[in-house]
Amino acid sequence: MFNAIAIDDKLTLTDAEFEQISDRVYDHCGINLHDGKKELVRARLAKIIRQGRFDSFSQYMEHVAADASGQAFSDLIDSLSTNLTSFFRESIHFDYLARSYLPELVAHKQRSGQLRLRAWSAGCSSGEEPYTIAITLLESLPDRARWDIKLLATDISTRILKRAREGIYERERIEPVPPALKNRYLTMRTQNGQKQFEVASTLRNIITFKYLNLMQEWPFRGPFDFIFCRNVMIYFDKPTQQRLIDRFWKVLAPGGVLFTGHSESLTGIRHQFQYVQPTIYRKR
Repeated sequence: MFNAIAIDDKLTLTDAEFEQISDRVYDHCGINLHDGKKELVRARLAKIIRQGRFDSFSQYMEHVAADASGQAFSDLIDSLSTNLTSFFRESIHFDYLARSYLPELVAHKQRSGQLRLRAWSAGCSSGEEPYTIAITLLESLPDRARWDIKLLATDISTRILKRAREGIYERERIEPVPPALKNRYLTMRTQNGQKQFEVASTLRNIITFKYLNLMQEWPFRGPFDFIFCRNVMIYFDKPTQQRLIDRFWKVLAPGGVLFTGHSESLTGIRHQFQYVQPTIYRKR
């Protein structure tokens, strides 16, 4: 491996600097930046390095460490975060939710007289996932006005959370939404000559967007009826995944469901979940 990757003639990312960055990120939020991620780190942080007029990555990390507000480190995490998402992504999860799990859950809660539903989108990115969950809930629940529904949506990126709260998307971003649901839950608006779509208040009213580092203490105990944590664990090593799965188990209600990403599984992780189908696990 080369000892340095040139950004320009004067600024380089050395192996020692990469190790410093990857260790700091791992300790803070569990993201595993192995050697294969060195080029990604260089590319993602190069813009910050140039804009801040830092002479080296080491000088930049000194700035991050000295920033008592934590904003510099938040900007670093924002730059390294990947936020690929879409409405109704991995639609099998929403099909299972609407056709299998929710009818059973609704019947159980109606029998108990507790019309209360709690869900969590962990790693919500720019909001498409929690808004899709909200649409699925509102379309599936009978007598919606009688239900107490709250959906928690969290992410470690402050920048992406701001976009999620705004709930405004370009036309191509809402293409996966069926026409009838677009008419019901999205309103077209024009901004700078471009058509955009804003999510309805009926969706916003049941979602709370919050910053959360999954590796730190969670300011809640649950229980949640189901949790979406998709395409998040792929950034963690096995010990970190193990800790996270154990914590999800504790905050899920009995019978609750955990949804993971299409490239994720609980293979190699000790757990008590019942396997339902690929990427869907249930607490028994």
